[in-house]
Amino acid sequence: MLDNWPVTEPAPPSAPSGIRHEPAADSGPAVSGALRRAAPALLAYAAVRALGVAVLALWGTVTGKDAHHLLSGRWDAVWYSRIAEDGYGYTLVLAGGKVHSDLAFFPLLPWLERALSAVLPLSAADAGLVVSAVASLAAAAGIFAVGERLYGRRAGVALVVLWAALPVGVVQSMAYSESLFTALAAWSLYAVLTGRWPAAGLCAALAGLTRPVGAAVVAAVWVAAAVALRRDRRPEPSGLRRMLLGVALAPLGWLAYVAWVGVRTGDPAGYLDVQGGWGNGFDGGVAFGSFVAGRFTGAAWPAGVGLLVGVVLVVWLYVTGARRGQPLPLLVYSGTVLLLALTAKGYFGSKPRLMLPAFPLLLPLATALARLRTARAAATAGALTLAAACYGAFWLNGSGPP
Repeated sequence: MLDNWPVTEPAPPSAPSGIRHEPAADSGPAVSGALRRAAPALLAYAAVRALGVAVLALWGTVTGKDAHHLLSGRWDAVWYSRIAEDGYGYTLVLAGGKVHSDLAFFPLLPWLERALSAVLPLSAADAGLVVSAVASLAAAAGIFAVGERLYGRRAGVALVVLWAALPVGVVQSMAYSESLFTALAAWSLYAVLTGRWPAAGLCAALAGLTRPVGAAVVAAVWVAAAVALRRDRRPEPSGLRRMLLGVALAPLGWLAYVAWVGVRTGDPAGYLDVQGGWGNGFDGGVAFGSFVAGRFTGAAWPAGVGLLVGVVLVVWLYVTGARRGQPLPLLVYSGTVLLLALTAKGYFGSKPRLMLPAFPLLLPLATALARLRTARAAATAGALTLAAACYGAFWLNGSGPP
C-alpha cells in the first residue's frame, strides 16, 4: 500500500498503515529545518488569508458593514467572548421554545481569550482574532507536515493552499474555534504517523477541549494504536508504555468537559440536553436529507443541486483517498468528521463549516495540483483563492455562519 510513498525509512512491523517512527534527533536543528521546509506553505497560507480579509474589507465599504465586527463580533464569536469575560452561565430563551445555553461551547478558545486579554490590552473578541490567527498558522504547518510526509513538499504546500482557499475558509480568520481545533487535530495526526504517541494523545486531549468533534481525533489515535498492537503482539516495553500513555491521554479533554457539564446540570446526559436546546442532535442524516430534498420542490432547486453536488464531492474525495491507500488514522479522522457533520440536525448552513477541519479529504486534489507545472499550478491556486475570497465576503455579508 505504501511502496510508492515518499518516505525515508520502512515502517516497523508494529506500525499501522502510514505510521513511521522517527529516530531521535537534536530538537534545535530539527525545528529550524522543519520551519524552512514549511516556509513556502506558511507564506502561501498567509497570502491566501490576507487576500480573503482584504476582499471582505473592500466588500464592507460597499455594504456598510465593518469587517472587524463580522470577524469578531457575530454568531459564535459573541458566545466565546462572553464566556471569556464572564464565565459559563448565560442562557438565551427563544420565542419558539429553544433554550440556547453557553454550555454548548467547549472551553479552550475562551480560556485562551481570557488569558491573552489579561496580559495584553485586548478585548476578549480581539484576543479571539489573535488566537485564531496564530492557530491558523499552526494548523497550516501541521497540514503541511502531514502532506509532505505522505506525498512530498509540493503536495504539502498544495494541501495548505487548498485548505486556505476553501469556500468557507474565511472562518479560519474569525474568532471561531475551527482554526484552533484543526491545528491540534493536524499535529495529533502527524504525531500518530510518526509514532509519537504521547504527543498525539496530548494534542487529541486539547482538541477534545476545543470542539465536540474532538471525538474524531480520539478515534484516530485509538484505532491506530489498536492496529499497531494487533500487528505486533510483543511490542518493545518502552514503546508500549508510550503508546498506552497516548491512548490514555487522548479522550481526557472531551470526557472532562462533558462530565463537567453533566455535574453542572445535574444530569449525566446534560451535554446532550444542552445541544438539544439548540436544536442539535443526531438522526442519521434524515433532517439534512429532507432539507436537501425540499430544495428541489420550488424555485430554490439550484440550491438543492448545489447541496447534492457538494455532498457527492466530499464522499468521492473520501472514497478516492481510501482507494489510494491514505493512512488509516487520516481515514478514521476525516470519516468521523464527515459522519458527525452530515448526520447531525441543526442549522444546515453550518455543514460546510463543520467539515472544514477534515483537511485529509483534500489530499487527492493536492497531489493532482502538485503534479501540474509551476505556472499552471500557481494560476489554478490563484483562481481558487480569488473565488474563495469573494465567496467568503459575500457569505459573511449575508447569512454567514451560525
